[in-house]
Amino acid sequence: MNKAAIERAKEHFGQLLEKQMERIAKIKAAPDWIDYSKLKPIIIGVVGGDGIGPYIAREAQRVLEFMLQDEIRSGKVEFRVIEGLTIENRAACMKPIPDDVLAEIKKCHVILKGPTTTPRKGDPWPNIESANVAMRKELDLFANVRPVRVPQQGIDWIFFRENTEDVYALGPYGIEVDEDIAIDFRLISTPGADRICRLAFEHARKTGKTRVTCVTKANVVKTTDGRFLENFYRIAQEYPEIQADDWYIDIMTAKLIDEKRRREFQVFVLPNLYGDILTDEAAEFQGGVGTAGSANIGKQYAMFEAIHGSAPRMVQEGRAIYADPSSMIRAAAMLLNHIGFVDKSRKLEMALDICGQYEKKLVVTGRPTGATGAQFADYILETIQDPELESRWQSYVQG
Repeated sequence: MNKAAIERAKEHFGQLLEKQMERIAKIKAAPDWIDYSKLKPIIIGVVGGDGIGPYIAREAQRVLEFMLQDEIRSGKVEFRVIEGLTIENRAACMKPIPDDVLAEIKKCHVILKGPTTTPRKGDPWPNIESANVAMRKELDLFANVRPVRVPQQGIDWIFFRENTEDVYALGPYGIEVDEDIAIDFRLISTPGADRICRLAFEHARKTGKTRVTCVTKANVVKTTDGRFLENFYRIAQEYPEIQADDWYIDIMTAKLIDEKRRREFQVFVLPNLYGDILTDEAAEFQGGVGTAGSANIGKQYAMFEAIHGSAPRMVQEGRAIYADPSSMIRAAAMLLNHIGFVDKSRKLEMALDICGQYEKKLVVTGRPTGATGAQFADYILETIQDPELESRWQSYVQG
């Protein structure tokens, strides 16, 4: 037995625990939710990221600026473009987010963010933490919110994925104890589980949903998933009008493709890893991860992004202008809703549905065989301006 290796592992684990206890104390002391109606200006930061990120972020920004042109003129909304969140810069300073970039991000209220490259073992890049994970932790963006809507299939889901804990929070901090044993760590806290579960139930109550479903693997991962599930049912008692139930992650992946059962689900709440897996599966019903946006919500900041990767190969092959901006534009619609422009958000959602799911006058293939991202954004802008937009959308939804 290698006692020295065991002692090193114990010391490493102790350091991780100290940092997490400090984080929990900050959660408990955090200020309440920001009120965007009282802000002037609301500062929207646009962070292109790398790979195809700057290309699709630019199109989403263009759509947002069109929809918010009156608010920009009146000084209610201000845009700031933040450069530098590239894999090259991150590798050069060996940080997931360079200090100067993070400082600029923190000057904004909401962020529209393009994809960023996360190094993996075998890549030429050093082992630095995911920029997304780091931003979620730095800004305490504890809720990853992803809606999936396919009206003609009866699908109207929204996923509340805990964003700052689970294996992702400690993913870079595992330990290779010796040549035979490698250990990673998983974290679930009561404050972390409570706030994501409460947000899911609050959303259900505000939107008239009648069911919230928790997804874990608590029959096997008994301590951490068990705590998450226990907190879920405790919070559920405060919402007696809403049905609360739970499923295991393995069977839930199957039930999403069960045409009879999937229509029954409405609001999901789940730990970080399961949320990542399940929302990518769910996005396929809507047209794939290239069409899905997500919101990362905290009490003081919010960040909106595509859920797919940075696709560096498209840039290398000269195809970046053909990248589909749908995911970023859908994230922009979520941003509009979050900062209080609900009607504008709904218009943009309807235009996205018409252009991407129903009418499809232009199709983005990622290659010269299809439209460019700019052409598709123009198509959306043209559709938004249709005075008969809602009736046009209704005609498609109702078949």
